[in-house]
Amino acid sequence: MTTSLTIGGVLVVLLLTAAGCSSPSKTATPASAATPAPASTTATTPKTVTIVITPQFDFVSAFSDGLAPVRIGDDTTGKWGFIDKTGHYAINPQFDWADSFSDGLAVVRIGDEKTGKWGFIDKTGHFVINPQFAGALPFSDGLAQVGIGDKWGFIDKTGHFVINPQFAGTLAFSDGLAMVLIGGPETGKWGFVDKTGHFVINPQLDWADSFSDGLARVRSGDDTTGKWGFIDKTGHYVINPQFDSAEPFSDGLAVVRIGGWETGKFGFIDKTGHIVINPQFDFVSAFSDGLAAVRIGSKWGYIAR
Repeated sequence: MTTSLTIGGVLVVLLLTAAGCSSPSKTATPASAATPAPASTTATTPKTVTIVITPQFDFVSAFSDGLAPVRIGDDTTGKWGFIDKTGHYAINPQFDWADSFSDGLAVVRIGDEKTGKWGFIDKTGHFVINPQFAGALPFSDGLAQVGIGDKWGFIDKTGHFVINPQFAGTLAFSDGLAMVLIGGPETGKWGFVDKTGHFVINPQLDWADSFSDGLARVRSGDDTTGKWGFIDKTGHYVINPQFDSAEPFSDGLAVVRIGGWETGKFGFIDKTGHIVINPQFDFVSAFSDGLAAVRIGSKWGYIAR
């Protein structure tokens, strides 16, 4: 999962990967030591994969709104364009960086990473918002994060500032609120603003995440010894900080950890903070289609709610 934020004028992309999530190898076990199970006479035919766009690009990103960013050349001098699902160029390679389309617009950069400028194009490749920003992220909830110098604010789709650049860091709007940083990355505090730029939750949090299912996970203390809890949109704690880690709510449940990363155990809580599945697993994923992947030792399985 990727999430992007901006701190101190630097675009940070966080890539979160569940450690050890690769599928365990299947080991056949004999029915008994004296009488081996008969060998299967049924051959399994692998699924045939059809290549619809021949491998030809030096890098690609995901399709969105029917188009995908692709790069021709290396990551320093190469150029980015956009292809459709037939592999034909909808927008010829011409940009020094490009992101997937979101809300009908795509972020692109003209120039190098340090001195280049960021703007937004439509699906014809024409600039709707000219390259002028020190950094930019895709539109979300109708607004996009953009940087001027080392400060960040939010623009609408006409390129006008709705919230002037004033924050050291920002996250995208979600559920009508955006998390913003006042002060430096080490000592600053996070709060939440609405789409007018007014603080709904004052900067007082050591760390927080976007709202999900009406609650946001927040941390009190540093990233080593701090504890995690959940607040509502008024900033009040619904679940007091008590967990060593916590993930956003999904389908009414949130993953929490009790104990350190190496030896702690994972379980699930409901929106009242009650533990509904005791912390007993070495790693877990969120529920999907009624099941959640869990790891005990080096082996993975699934649990039901």
